[in-house]
Amino acid sequence: MAAAETSGTAIGAPGRWALHGKTALVTGGTRGPRHRACGGGGASGAGRRRVHMLTERGGAGGVPQGVGGQGVPRRRLRLRPLHAGPAGPPARRGRRPLRRQARYPRKSESVNNVGTNIRKPTIEYSAEEYSFLMATNLESAYHLCQIAYPLLKNSGSGSIVFISSVCGLVGVFMGTIYAMTKGAMNQLTKNLACEWAKDNIRANSVAPWCIITSLTEGILEDKNKNLLEQVVNRTPLGRVGEPGEISALVAFLYMPGSSYITGQTISVDGGTTANGFYPPKPKAEG
Repeated sequence: MAAAETSGTAIGAPGRWALHGKTALVTGGTRGPRHRACGGGGASGAGRRRVHMLTERGGAGGVPQGVGGQGVPRRRLRLRPLHAGPAGPPARRGRRPLRRQARYPRKSESVNNVGTNIRKPTIEYSAEEYSFLMATNLESAYHLCQIAYPLLKNSGSGSIVFISSVCGLVGVFMGTIYAMTKGAMNQLTKNLACEWAKDNIRANSVAPWCIITSLTEGILEDKNKNLLEQVVNRTPLGRVGEPGEISALVAFLYMPGSSYITGQTISVDGGTTANGFYPPKPKAEG
């Protein structure tokens, strides 16, 4: 039987609900819900946590404000971007620099945050756009897990969290390729959870619904008020989500208190994926 995590696993132990001594390698996280997901631990031992940001070469310098929480030591690593083309798989030139830079004695957390989207009808996608979205949203997460595996194993209690989407669980108008990458990510979560359980590495996926961020402003702005109304009506809680509601779950999945949770895709969606058909709540008068 695999041993439970040794840091504060007893029920009621203070360390069970803290991130003390954890080290995280984060990809992406410069904006959107992924940005907040990098730093939702200010009251959970943030002062003793270390965050390493992995970004593309040539990107803006420094670590985004708020990543890792206040007082968390942060370091930005640089990685060449993947280059995709229609003739074949992307060249993975960034893997060797990452291997050189990620030489830490213990890394207990890996946050696979990178994601982007191109919204258009299925028949209008080009081969280049297909390759770009698959490389950015799926292949980057897959290869980072391969590279991070020795570090997670060495930690003795590794935890991987993928930032997926409700689009990988149900049909949503956000584009078929984006949905494909998120659906594949959810399956990758299950496989890694089973394959790496022997090394005490857990893997889970967080699937947000519509979250208020700079990435959704163009979709939910005033001119699309009708769309926003439809989204809210389809959501049992009757509102869109906040970034902090994603980061809270990500932080929990790294805590010893979640030590028996693995292989799960957890929706943070206000009840959307549970909703077959319930009429929206009537608006309060007055």
